[in-house]
Amino acid sequence: MNILEYENYQEKKSHGDVAFPYTTYPCSIPLDFASVPVHWHDEMEIIYIKKGRGLITVDLKQYVVSAGSILFIIPGQLHSIEQYELESMEYENIIFKLDILISKQTDACSSDYFQPLLDGRLSIPTLFEPDHPYYAPIAACVDGADEVCKTYPKAYELAIKAQLFLMFHILFSQCCTAEAPLKNRKSLEKMKLIIKYVENNYMEKISIADMAKEAGLSQSHFMKFFKNTMGTSFIDYLNDYRLTMVSRLLVSSESSILDIAAESGFDNLSYFNRMFKKRFGMTPREYRKKFMEN
Repeated sequence: MNILEYENYQEKKSHGDVAFPYTTYPCSIPLDFASVPVHWHDEMEIIYIKKGRGLITVDLKQYVVSAGSILFIIPGQLHSIEQYELESMEYENIIFKLDILISKQTDACSSDYFQPLLDGRLSIPTLFEPDHPYYAPIAACVDGADEVCKTYPKAYELAIKAQLFLMFHILFSQCCTAEAPLKNRKSLEKMKLIIKYVENNYMEKISIADMAKEAGLSQSHFMKFFKNTMGTSFIDYLNDYRLTMVSRLLVSSESSILDIAAESGFDNLSYFNRMFKKRFGMTPREYRKKFMEN
């Protein structure tokens, strides 16, 4: 299971398709899932907080967000969503391909705005709070697209694109800045390779030697690089990722706890049970029962 498949388990309504890849769905942390591990993808993502507070990390920078916060995740940016302290958070996820706004024949919209944004030569703010000068018109565009998605009337695609174009007009004309390449961009790119490897192989045995080879580093350099970049050891990160996947499967699958543990890369049941209880404060059986009752 890759991270997008994991996220899409929570999808309540999906109207994205190959012809018009635009999807919006509501989520709740920790009711729907404990967290969304750090990941990246090729789609644009808008996270719109509706209730409560949470913690969102974008390119390793943390943001404590609350009702009304709107975050823009550029394709390729590392990001994660977590519970903040003991609070819950309800939010809307909007994911779409920028291709729906970019002409197949290169024009000024593509060459002057969208491509520089994707290349990192232009930057838009990640977080918009209600006190931002341009929050209201940006939020109105997102709300307008949401209103269309309530009924999906005839030619709804045009209405959604109209709202997105207006939103990007505001972003590019009022909030955009030229940006020099980040000094840590190479580190972020290397970290993306590591994270993608974990996404695709977490169910198998993964050693420090495997990851060092994947990253093109010595084992000692890899461990130091990962700790300095992510703030945690690779083994702790890998276990946390696996436990997140376990927590998702416990409430979305009827498989036995033993099978779920094995599918998620844990080959020692007693070790798995200890790690799970340490992370979630209850046994896997108690966790499954609690969420099934909810």
